[in-house]
Amino acid sequence: MKNQNNLKWYLSGLTIAFLGTSSFANGKAKEKDNCDKPNILLILTDDLGYNDVGFNGSTDIKTPALDQLAKNGVVFTSAYVSHPFCGPSRASIMTGRYPHVIGTPYNLRDDGTRPNLGVPVSETYISNVMQEAGYYTSVVGKWHLGFAPQYHPNNRGFDEFYGFLAGGHDYFPDQFKQAYEKQLSEGRHPIREYIRPLVHNQDEVEETEYVTDALSREAVRIVNDAAERKQPFFMYLAYNAPHVPLQAKKEDLEKFADIADVDRRTYAAMVYAVDRGVEQIVESLKKNGQFENTLIVFLSDNGGNTDHGASNDPLKGMKGDAWEGGYRTPMFFHYPNKLKAGMKFDTPVTSLDFYPTFAKIAGAKIPEAKKMDGKDMMGDLINGETNLKGRPVYLLRYREGYADVGMRIDDWKITRMGNEPWNLFKISDDLGEKKDMSYRHPDKLKEMVEMTEEWSKTHIRPLWVYSQKDLELWNSGVLPGYEGTFEVEKLVAPPSAVSE
Repeated sequence: MKNQNNLKWYLSGLTIAFLGTSSFANGKAKEKDNCDKPNILLILTDDLGYNDVGFNGSTDIKTPALDQLAKNGVVFTSAYVSHPFCGPSRASIMTGRYPHVIGTPYNLRDDGTRPNLGVPVSETYISNVMQEAGYYTSVVGKWHLGFAPQYHPNNRGFDEFYGFLAGGHDYFPDQFKQAYEKQLSEGRHPIREYIRPLVHNQDEVEETEYVTDALSREAVRIVNDAAERKQPFFMYLAYNAPHVPLQAKKEDLEKFADIADVDRRTYAAMVYAVDRGVEQIVESLKKNGQFENTLIVFLSDNGGNTDHGASNDPLKGMKGDAWEGGYRTPMFFHYPNKLKAGMKFDTPVTSLDFYPTFAKIAGAKIPEAKKMDGKDMMGDLINGETNLKGRPVYLLRYREGYADVGMRIDDWKITRMGNEPWNLFKISDDLGEKKDMSYRHPDKLKEMVEMTEEWSKTHIRPLWVYSQKDLELWNSGVLPGYEGTFEVEKLVAPPSAVSE
């Protein structure tokens, strides 16, 4: 019996030792797998113009750090976002869906009348997917996707949040703190969004730096923290620059003293501050040995606001438009471990493609029930596949009783602005949308309009609108106004209206 007990004890010990060794090995393997996973840094600027970075043609705004990354990465010459305004565009990045199909095609503001609205929690964010894959997830900067607790970044898949929930913010703490305290003492409700304190996760913080510099500082800290933890990171760095108000540091303004226009000069200084922050982040990545294995993505949330210093040349239009200047953005990918330096990619891409692309390179599992409107880009970028060719890229903005619409497939684009007749452009040759080809190719125009109308049938009523006027238009049935938007008799302009 004694020998049998000894044998049982011995075998039990072997089992424990084996399990312990196995657990240790699995832990080491998981740590190694995590270390091998690429970091993903998504840098989103706010209202940046198409021509306002050096790598996209700017001659008066200096962006050396961004230009160097673009030079050593892939520059996308036909990159689009899903909407020409901030909030809907950001909702699409997080969900991988057009805002019209999830009820978010309007900006959301905290005016005291809509405290419990936000992007539906039924939508799985890309941050949720990355978090499940073992990534440390963070958002730094502007949120604009909901103010109530259930919509807070910490409850939408982000381990850490530093920034503000609103659609914008003032830049100098000494100024916005004073304005905030004044409204607080007066009992204002709600207090203006742009002057509220910044927050770290759930707690208000006393920020002391120019906001763009503060966001860059926090991004650097998170990069360093992730390196110490030996954990891959997914960071959504959402600068509010160069969105209004136009406010820049004196030393940055001095670098652009040769720009005569005050708005343009201030705007340029704000973009330069972003570039300085990117340089600091790159230095940290290099110092930590993370640079080669980090995908850095850079773009704007929509077109530049040409009323406040931006330039979208050579594109037509501005923020809010269905013209190219409303939603075509400068963009690059920098990922030395996978992507060849110096590439230009001309096939149309959209920010909707980020969701499946990020998940793929992270080895993350997307829920089976998750619907997506974008495609994985890496096959086309690395192997020369053509998954992105021949697919439509849509844009639609609701107006008062009608919609502005754009749709592109490969070389062709249709545009309808201001309830005027549809236009057809060979956009690959006509970036400025100057030569309407609808009269010469009516069948092409008709085909593309019909495709866009079919897409519009997937839309749902918005969960919120921007103004009381918008609400009245929806309640009265004037909006969405698709019957008029896609009317056949308005498809072709008369010959006299065709630009030769």
